[in-house]
Amino acid sequence: MARHLMAAAVLLMAAGIAGAQAEDYPARTVTIIVPFAAGGPADITGRIVADIFNHHLGQTFVVENAGGAGGSTHHTRY
Repeated sequence: MARHLMAAAVLLMAAGIAGAQAEDYPARTVTIIVPFAAGGPADITGRIVADIFNHHLGQTFVVENAGGAGGSTHHTRY
């Protein structure tokens, strides 16, 4: 009897987890901020990562370069 209750509890938890994943993420364009000038290794890596995310998640990822200040940036846009 205890095994049946344990199996039922596991199935209910699994059903709850599957229902929580119904919402698509991300719902809009995502901006990846690279704190260095365009054309450098950080920019190239950011663009490769954005391309991989575009392909696997089916959402648009955009790379924005914010060069200057030695990689120290301050963005208040969320």
